[in-house]
Amino acid sequence: MSKAPRRSARPVLAALVAALLSVSPAAAAGHGARAGTGFWVDPDTAAARQADTYRAQGRTADAALVDRIAQRPQAVWLHGAEPGPTVRAATEAAARAGRTAVLVAYHIPHRDCGAFSSGGAPDAAAYRAYVDSFAEGLGSRGAYVVVEPDAVAATVAGCPGADPEERYALLAYAVRQLAARPGTRVYLDAGNAGWVPDPARLVEPLRRSGVAAATGIALNVSNYRTSAETSAYGHRLLTALGGSPHFVVDTSRNGNGPYDGPDAWCNPPGRALGTPPTTNTGDPALDAYLWIKRPGESDGSCRGAPPAGQWWESGALELARNAAD
Repeated sequence: MSKAPRRSARPVLAALVAALLSVSPAAAAGHGARAGTGFWVDPDTAAARQADTYRAQGRTADAALVDRIAQRPQAVWLHGAEPGPTVRAATEAAARAGRTAVLVAYHIPHRDCGAFSSGGAPDAAAYRAYVDSFAEGLGSRGAYVVVEPDAVAATVAGCPGADPEERYALLAYAVRQLAARPGTRVYLDAGNAGWVPDPARLVEPLRRSGVAAATGIALNVSNYRTSAETSAYGHRLLTALGGSPHFVVDTSRNGNGPYDGPDAWCNPPGRALGTPPTTNTGDPALDAYLWIKRPGESDGSCRGAPPAGQWWESGALELARNAAD
């Protein structure tokens, strides 16, 4: 499942807006960012701050490891009531750098079904207001937007407290409003290959959630399934949907594939960074490999990690150390 920080959203959004608005165009492009991607590198991630701390301490080897995370594009998650200012700041910074921001809408009521990242909007009206603020923040600058990780798959699997009819209607509203913004590519989350193994079970829920108005679907968000397995699953799902949308894959932590053990979704050991973000996938239906989950941020309070969404130093170092690139 996808995990966002369990903390007050308003101070987090304010801090991110201030940081984004204060950087120069050169910094906004991601100083030292690796070439080969058109996606924006956020200059003020926890990974970037950690790498700077290591350099100040003379820990150059560890700084180089964490730079494998900090210098690559990662999504900005929006999980507060008024995301518009942060969306605006991120897309403006990306536009100045000649790049595209990747954003995640993550505020659906009964988010994460009461688990580690529980929260979200208190009701349907508040969620629609959140979506309207998000859409306004996009303006005409465009972005890649992943809509509500886990929401559809969790509903199919069983999500206590969530009304499927209301949830699908809210997702359809989000897709429709965000897709209407010029240059914005919207990907409705559809879980991962290990969650709902039979993609046919997702077809009707995705249709009711507005997938026809989206650019496509997002797969493997915050999970560890290999790109090969996820791509095959994605094609099966597209066929079941009638061959309509395209898809993107979260490769942020799938370099070693899934963990073969208990609680495989929650900070599993021995994992690695996956393919860096790129649109060069070699598959016309696969629009991009993206780092949607920010590597180094915890899945939740398990295996000695901090709460969901918080920076986990040892976990980040392991991911980077095990990476092929």
